[in-house]
Amino acid sequence: MVGHGSVVYMVFAMNLGHEAFSVANKGMEFTVKSSVGTEIVDEFLCGNAVDVARELPDSIVDTIVTSPPYYRQRDYGSVEQIGQEISPAAYVERMAELFSELRRVVKPTGSLWMVIGDKYLKGELLGMPWRVCLALKEVGWVLRSDCIWHKPNAMPSSVKTRPTVDHEYIFFFSHSKKDYFYDADAVREPHVTFSESSKMKGGRRHFGKRGGTPEKGKNSGDSNLHDGRWDQAFHPKGRNKRTVWSISLSKFRETHFAVYPEAPVETCLNASCPPDGVVLDPFSGAGTTAMVAKQSGRKYIGIDCVPEYIEIAKKRMEAQS
Repeated sequence: MVGHGSVVYMVFAMNLGHEAFSVANKGMEFTVKSSVGTEIVDEFLCGNAVDVARELPDSIVDTIVTSPPYYRQRDYGSVEQIGQEISPAAYVERMAELFSELRRVVKPTGSLWMVIGDKYLKGELLGMPWRVCLALKEVGWVLRSDCIWHKPNAMPSSVKTRPTVDHEYIFFFSHSKKDYFYDADAVREPHVTFSESSKMKGGRRHFGKRGGTPEKGKNSGDSNLHDGRWDQAFHPKGRNKRTVWSISLSKFRETHFAVYPEAPVETCLNASCPPDGVVLDPFSGAGTTAMVAKQSGRKYIGIDCVPEYIEIAKKRMEAQS
């Protein structure tokens, strides 16, 4: 660990003793160990996310999967943290600065998944997810999808002036406007057309029959359906991933109180990170993104400004080994 005033950098390497990578911070230089040449992979880096990002090489990350600190939601006790800015505009500016820098670190074929919630201030919803989203578009990220994480076990609310919030946004961005990595087959969902969840009128009585679509005009341009070739109309691996993901909140016994579940991370990685790729989480917290990456055989880079959370993440990774 190396400290300089209120700024602390810490690196925990899974495999030490390889090539060295130089990191500079506010005039202070020191060396950290890298596990693969000059790439900081399978490690946790502790410090200001923007400062750390500036020292990472270009185009080494396949995808970013992260959940940043929400505006004025929690105080993590670090002067380096994002989330306690004086105004929503200041928060958005810092987020844009960070993800502009991280875009350089991501490969041209890469992407970004961001889980982010909103904030009420004096009874008014601030719209923070979309403010951040639009700011990221301004610095070059291409918005591909806005997904909804629905939480079946969301915390009850005593509010009587509006509905209880039980969702967060998951924004999907690509680095480039075309030729980015996305494996639709890896995240397909089961078909529901002929299941108990189907909303089709007539259900299975339409199956295999010419003109057997449920309503007049429905799928009118799909000859496979109207000629009874249902087996050709439905992908054998399932339907395309939808934008509403119903996933329960997870629990973690350690001190980090904002752990997101593994399920959405698995979906993001399977869709956007090659099997041998590298995933980055600039707000790694308890290390969930890194854990899922390691479980799937991928490499990871974690960044966090709180040393205690780096320790927690390291212990979780060691327990998984």
